[in-house]
Amino acid sequence: MVIKIKKRDGREVDFDEAKITEAIFKAAKAVGGADKQMAMELTLDVLRYLKQKYNSGVVSVEDVQDAVEKMLIEKGHAKTAKAYIIYRNQRTKIREAKSDLMDAVGEILVETSRENANVSNSPSAKMLQIASAASKAYYLNRLIPENMAMAHKRGDLHIHDLDFYGKTLTCIQIPLGKLLKSGFNNGHGFIRSPKRPASATALAAIILQSSQNDMHGGQSFAFFDRDMAPFMKDADEEEVFQAMEALIYNLNSMHSRAGAQVPFSSLNLGTDTTPAGRMVTRNVLLAYEKGLGRGENPIFPNIIFRIKEGINLNPSDPNYDLFKLAIRVAARRLNPTFSFMDASFNKPYGDQVGYMGCRTRTMANRRGPEVTDGRGNLSFTTINLPRLAIKAERNLMKFYHKLDEVIDLTVEQLYHRYQVQSQLKVKDMPFLMGQGLYLESEKLEPNDVIEDVIKHGTLSVGFIGLAESLVALTGEHHGESDEAQVLGEEIVAFMRNKVDKAAERYDLNYTLLATPAEGLSGRFLRLDRKEYGLIPGVTDKEYYTNSFHVPVSYPISFFDKLRIEGVYHKYANAGHISYVEFASPPINNLSAVEDMIRYMGKCDIGYAGINFPIDFCDACGQMGIIDTDQCPSCGTSSIRRVRKIIE
Repeated sequence: MVIKIKKRDGREVDFDEAKITEAIFKAAKAVGGADKQMAMELTLDVLRYLKQKYNSGVVSVEDVQDAVEKMLIEKGHAKTAKAYIIYRNQRTKIREAKSDLMDAVGEILVETSRENANVSNSPSAKMLQIASAASKAYYLNRLIPENMAMAHKRGDLHIHDLDFYGKTLTCIQIPLGKLLKSGFNNGHGFIRSPKRPASATALAAIILQSSQNDMHGGQSFAFFDRDMAPFMKDADEEEVFQAMEALIYNLNSMHSRAGAQVPFSSLNLGTDTTPAGRMVTRNVLLAYEKGLGRGENPIFPNIIFRIKEGINLNPSDPNYDLFKLAIRVAARRLNPTFSFMDASFNKPYGDQVGYMGCRTRTMANRRGPEVTDGRGNLSFTTINLPRLAIKAERNLMKFYHKLDEVIDLTVEQLYHRYQVQSQLKVKDMPFLMGQGLYLESEKLEPNDVIEDVIKHGTLSVGFIGLAESLVALTGEHHGESDEAQVLGEEIVAFMRNKVDKAAERYDLNYTLLATPAEGLSGRFLRLDRKEYGLIPGVTDKEYYTNSFHVPVSYPISFFDKLRIEGVYHKYANAGHISYVEFASPPINNLSAVEDMIRYMGKCDIGYAGINFPIDFCDACGQMGIIDTDQCPSCGTSSIRRVRKIIE
């Protein structure tokens, strides 16, 4: 008789035939059976079979399970066998998920994942990451339909912020003016309307932090200059500067999410022409230019300077001086970036368009007002374009067929997530919904579900790697060939058309996103290289190129790059950005930067920025491009390197 069983971890333990009986009985009950005696008889059949086949006295768990399946089928219990096989598969999936989770936890305990740049390496951050890993495992194995979960695991698509799948929403443009005027309660008592600049910016920081605690994505003020202006009256320049400097200090040091993360904050400004509004914009820019205490480059907030003809674009415009100041600060500090209110797809909305530093844009609204305040992205999922192109083997019709299928799957997955999100209650997001930040949420009670208000949010289908897709399909990307550029626009237009049809079909705000996620660009490429090997121009580097960008490594003039990329902005109505790369901070060539920004507008670009390396020493504040591991001024190795990765 068999006396030992070999477990999956290699241990040998005493054989317990009662476990076989119990497993068979559970399977039988699953299909309506209730005969324990029959289960015991089948167990004896299993034991006889094992003794006959394995004479060593030791069998594996898999051997036993195979024997159970065989006996159930041979003895005429097909339904029970099917239930047993399903149960076995479920247990295997759970066991694999647990194993993957433990591996992830082990890595986190060594060092917190830096996929998100504003997550620290503190103990609370590690706890946050462990909870994140557990949540991802749960959602992929228990909640998300299997075909969608498998597409994510394979790398056909990527469900962003998977750990928050059923907990909250992505981001919001916060109605700052409304909150400052009426006051608010962040759960620890009512905070009244401010009277002076310093208290107004302090409350703005608290609002960003409180909202971040209810969400997983960006927090933004779409009209920071306009909303702050009423609280600047009777204040002088120095008082306003001190208030804005304190805001920048707060946003680079204040943490949310159990003390683990700096809020991902954005401020839109530049178009308020009142004296108070101009004072706000001017002093935010000056405070950002000054940097932190030792001159370090601030990471937050992302400042988006809104450019509009008649307001700040030309020398005769009232805010032209602020535009010039914004250029100077950007040439030193990377920020601000620039949004173009006169772009063909922004102009119809007047002054309503706002962006976030992550490039999110939320305007389309099928079921409510097309405004920015009080709205945001609910969730987004990105398609791996290069994989589709590789699998198409230069057959364009095959590529479009595969793209059509994966867009449909992505749309279905976003709708599944929307259905889960819509059943959350106001009390699950007490600040975001309870204090009326989300459009129309003030009409809801704490126990109400949020479905009636999140209809105003957007669901975004993203894409990565247009350049590599074109190489796989034609041998050249859109920076190398006019023909490839024509095909690239055709592909993105096809995606936008599919997304628009999904919006009509579901009567929800489906939009197309030019995905910015650098970490995902690396994940997709690693999976594809493992599957398809090294393909020149496609899988032979570290990252796929973000969205519709021309690859950074490709030698091309600034103007050609902008002209090529400008074509795509109008299609990506969920968000987009183009960058111009400088080898060093262009602080001594501001006229060239201004010419570049003006040309961006002529290319019908909606949102853009400049990029260059910045290094600084944490010990002494020395700033510039530092090529060595030691500071040339103080000799320490406390060098921090700031880069925007924009592959």
